[in-house]
Amino acid sequence: MTILINTDNNFTVHENFNSDITGKLEKELARFNDYITRVEVHMSDENGHKKGPEDKKCVLEARMEGKQPIAVSANAGNHEQALQGAIVKLKSSLDSIIGKMKSH
Repeated sequence: MTILINTDNNFTVHENFNSDITGKLEKELARFNDYITRVEVHMSDENGHKKGPEDKKCVLEARMEGKQPIAVSANAGNHEQALQGAIVKLKSSLDSIIGKMKSH
């Protein structure tokens, strides 16, 4: 599984946070390794330099061989919480899709 991390102009991912994101995704999505070829992470700060509640956004896009990409998003007060929220949603979506694949 390849992991690509993208950010908007308002947010820069430092090497340590980049490693944290990659490690967390590899751990949380390990049971889906046979199905996922690539995960794209899109981190953004929707308000830019202004403060605001839940203005940090994380979009995860998982690509599965032979299937359409799955995209989920989560907003939170900081990027770590947004990432965790998006991971929970992605795992739920993958469970559903893979469950349907196995039943056919």
